[in-house]
Amino acid sequence: MGCCCCEEDDADTFRHLMNSNSNSSSFTGTLPSSSSCAVISPMNSDFSALSSTDILRIIFQKLPVPDLARASCVCRLWNSVASQRDMVTTSFLAPWKLNDILGDPLSRSFWRDNSLAKFAISHRVLRGDTVASLAVKYSVQVMDIKRLNNMMSDHGIYSRERLLIPISSPDVLVNRTCFIELDVHAKREVAVLYTGDVPDKRTAYTSNRVSSEQSNKKVVESLKRSMHVDDETAQYYWSIANGDPRAAFAEFSADLKWDRQAGHS
Repeated sequence: MGCCCCEEDDADTFRHLMNSNSNSSSFTGTLPSSSSCAVISPMNSDFSALSSTDILRIIFQKLPVPDLARASCVCRLWNSVASQRDMVTTSFLAPWKLNDILGDPLSRSFWRDNSLAKFAISHRVLRGDTVASLAVKYSVQVMDIKRLNNMMSDHGIYSRERLLIPISSPDVLVNRTCFIELDVHAKREVAVLYTGDVPDKRTAYTSNRVSSEQSNKKVVESLKRSMHVDDETAQYYWSIANGDPRAAFAEFSADLKWDRQAGHS
């Protein structure tokens, strides 16, 4: 995410930290050599940089979305840094050179996919519009429009105020501002582009965010009771499960099993 000239500065920072550790009287381990198979991790107390939020931010700012998502699953400290809004937003926008993204997704899993399919253009349906004519206008396939909008046939256009149009070229996203919306017809959260980057004031096609958030809270509360954990832990497993309570509980059970085998319980 940063310019390549920053890499030398980062290398100097790590070299200084490692040298400081090697000269410290409290250091009891050995630094891994290039031929060593030792893995540097937050559990390795000899490498304190991985427990420094400032150093973690420098590292995470350079990660693409998939790697940032993996980093958030390592431990709570890494999750707290990798989940910061400015961190995920920067990683989400960077590949497409977007200017900004506004709104809050219902699930943090929204940030884990910033492929071109995550974005769409909002088109207000006008008299005379057809799926075929819109496909020609925006240089996309008819089936892609129908798939994105959860339409079984071309006639579905007549019951809608707007259609979401797939992005045909990444150039469309450059220096634009998009808005996170949950479309009631498409049944998915999408980063939406509007003409002039000004959203339509009519909101009949967007879901009731308040009711959705209340539903999420109920699920998290249920997971909390089932897992016998606190709110933060339940919310964490819910966020990494892509909205699937069974997957959240399975992840929790797998971690619990690992803790017991490792002798941490």
